[in-house]
Amino acid sequence: VQLQASGGGLVQPGGSLRLSCAPSEFYAIGWFRQAPGKEREWVSCISSSTKYADSVKGRFTISRDNAKNTVYLQINSLKPEDTAVYYCAADRAAYRTGICRALPRFYEWWGQGTLVTVSS
Repeated sequence: VQLQASGGGLVQPGGSLRLSCAPSEFYAIGWFRQAPGKEREWVSCISSSTKYADSVKGRFTISRDNAKNTVYLQINSLKPEDTAVYYCAADRAAYRTGICRALPRFYEWWGQGTLVTVSS
């Protein structure tokens, strides 16, 4: 499957963005990010339930729109440290179990990434 992540951009601290990832039908979807000079970091995932990294809890919300075959990551109260390329990835096995996973090695397909820059 060819995943397409979109919605990144330049935003001021405190602002919001909504990232999209499609297609998402029949997959658990995870969001990861990689900041310059840092390792890739898991952010959130969705299957039958949702999970969040502690660093984003309360600010990020992941959701799924089955009619649009799309998963969204709503990012609020953006901070400069949220600056990164955000990737979405698909995990077919986790869709069947209903429990999404945080480790990148479980995800078979990856999107190309969308850049989020938080700066004043």
